[in-house]
Amino acid sequence: MREWMSRLAGFLGRRRRWILAGWVLVLVLALPLASRQTEHLTGGGFDVPGSQSKAVSDSLERNFASSADGIVVLLKADPGSTRQQQVAAVDRVRKSVAGLDGVTLSPAVAKRADLQLQRTGAATLPLRSGRSSDLLIDSATTLRSDLDPGSAEGGVTTYLAGQPTIWAGMQELSKEDLAKAEAGGFPIVALILLVVFGSLAAAALPLALGFISVMVTGALIYFISLNMETSVFVTNMASMIGIGVAIDYSLFILARYREERRAGRSAEEARGEALATSGLAVAFSGLAVIVSLAGLWMVDNQALRSMALGAMTVVAVSILAATTLLPALIAMLGDRVMPGGIVARVLRFVKYTILRRPKPPIPGGGSESPSISTSFDSRGSRGDGGIDSAFWANWTRRVMARPWVSVLSAGAILLFLAIPVLSLTTGTQALDQFPKGSDVRVGNELASKQLGGGTDPIQIVATFDAHGGGAEGKAAVAGFARRLESTPGVASVAPPAFAGDSVLIQATPSAGSESDAAQALVERLRDPVAPSTKLARVASVNVGGETARSHDVRALISGSMWKIILFVLALSFLVLMAMLRSLLLPLKAVLMNLLSIGAAFGVLVAIFQWGWFDSLLGFESQGALDTINVPLIFAVVFGLSMDYEVFLMSRIRERYMEHGDNERAVAEGLSTSARTISSAALIMTCVFSVFVLTGVPSIKELGLGCAVAIALDATLVRLILVPAAMKLLGDWNWWMPSWLDRLLPDFSFEAGANELEPEPT
Repeated sequence: MREWMSRLAGFLGRRRRWILAGWVLVLVLALPLASRQTEHLTGGGFDVPGSQSKAVSDSLERNFASSADGIVVLLKADPGSTRQQQVAAVDRVRKSVAGLDGVTLSPAVAKRADLQLQRTGAATLPLRSGRSSDLLIDSATTLRSDLDPGSAEGGVTTYLAGQPTIWAGMQELSKEDLAKAEAGGFPIVALILLVVFGSLAAAALPLALGFISVMVTGALIYFISLNMETSVFVTNMASMIGIGVAIDYSLFILARYREERRAGRSAEEARGEALATSGLAVAFSGLAVIVSLAGLWMVDNQALRSMALGAMTVVAVSILAATTLLPALIAMLGDRVMPGGIVARVLRFVKYTILRRPKPPIPGGGSESPSISTSFDSRGSRGDGGIDSAFWANWTRRVMARPWVSVLSAGAILLFLAIPVLSLTTGTQALDQFPKGSDVRVGNELASKQLGGGTDPIQIVATFDAHGGGAEGKAAVAGFARRLESTPGVASVAPPAFAGDSVLIQATPSAGSESDAAQALVERLRDPVAPSTKLARVASVNVGGETARSHDVRALISGSMWKIILFVLALSFLVLMAMLRSLLLPLKAVLMNLLSIGAAFGVLVAIFQWGWFDSLLGFESQGALDTINVPLIFAVVFGLSMDYEVFLMSRIRERYMEHGDNERAVAEGLSTSARTISSAALIMTCVFSVFVLTGVPSIKELGLGCAVAIALDATLVRLILVPAAMKLLGDWNWWMPSWLDRLLPDFSFEAGANELEPEPT
């Protein structure tokens, strides 16, 4: 594998202009498609196959066209509005609804709203539709565009209400936040790269690859959305993951190239060594990320699966760009990617004049070259094959001098931070995530007051068996409706609507549609209310609607978490075992990743569930973590943590294969990679932190969870726990049964062909 990567580096160097031209052509073709990636995305995809809510949704679409409540339009007249303006407002709603597929506004409702507006200054217009909940979100998106809710036009302000309008508004808000995050994230990342590399050319390469990866992925998302239902939130996932991953992978390879050049290798040899070591590590770490994200496919939820697919796609594109385009660009730029120019001079001035850092000694006398920084000075620059950085060398020595103290102290901190996880609860409070003055929040709150309960009715569909129809069935339906009216938590019950062998009964909850009380009402209606009625003996009864669907999604994800965790842990263990030729090192990596993820979730519970520091972050605590964020954060963070594990362990294994000294290999591997890992983690943390500052609570939650986990992983885990634990394990780190070693494919990272056969001591 190493030899193949070296040959690939030679080919890319010789054909660099063709490679660059090919990528330029791909980018040119991708840009127009990337700009259209949202055209076929949907706000739906949250239906749970096999659930009662899905059965009701299918039945509504099949049997009850224009019979079910979906979206509510609310009109509020200003005190000085004229009668003509009020009539025009109702007419504007009528025309907008007429342009929607499968959504209607009955003339009687429009006439009643006209009279309400005249008498009270406010009116509600419930729209009728037999469309599925997912398709109604798209209808609500179109209505938002046509009616511009929250703005007063002609003396009358229009609002939209209902769960589909909440998700449509969330899409709009997420797009705005994504644009802000990208605008704020790139300058921060650029500044970090300038400090790390000390070269404009070197800093520009990772940024260029990040841009290219996100754009190409956007084009691929366009094609994916043409062939499968794809969530609108896939763009957030692809951008959030893609920017950080592409930059990190470029950073790893570029740093190794610079290291090899300083070691005295020619440009061609340095490119080959960088691709054969760090390039191979990038391929493995990307595979680990893809494996972790693939775990989300264990949940039978199309929205979650499409988000995972988008993130997997951008990681794959980033790997391809880092291992093909980046070496070609390095070959074209040559030593311009080495430190030098005005950036290096400014950094040296700050470092040695302002901060008064001592200048490093130069082997053989003389002074430090003005064109080369010691940022990534490595083993060759000192000619000893050993430690390059005095700081990281001293750090590693201190950690490994007292391994038990290091392991216990770092482990105790992580476990302490993870304590709140024991009280973790999830929920889906979408409406509360909007600012108080948002038209989405105001409209739904006003509609709830007007309707005397929730804006989304609970929909019960009963399908009669072969002998359950007729007079007996109608009597059972009437009895069931009376039972519903007397059920605590039900504000009103609409007249039953019959269609063939099915009947639809809609019950409006007295509490908000997203409240815990409404969720509890769904549970009561499913058991014991529905099964105990006569209707259940002559028909199959399913309880659905938006509240029931949220309940089913929550139950699905909670019940699938064990499958996600098992899948991710098992496959990550196998990938690391094949790469490191060890049984204990993959096990150690998995356990330490779980520690950092547990600590991150503990921080999320304290902030987003308990409400600590919520005013500082600019939001109100939701009292629970967002249901869909829990598997997303686990999969994303576990995969990204494996990035740093693969990069660090590949360096340590490379050194161990050279001389067979475990402690020395750990010290050399950590000290030569710690700066790169810290820089990569800082970049990734900044990328995610930007989303904390701009996003709605669910996006803030996702960004903060990933940022905290990566920061903890790159500090407490990689810089303390890993070296200390490897010191304690000694040569057992590299133990692998010979029969298993022969079965595994060889993915060698080491320079030599002759490997040592370590024996545990």
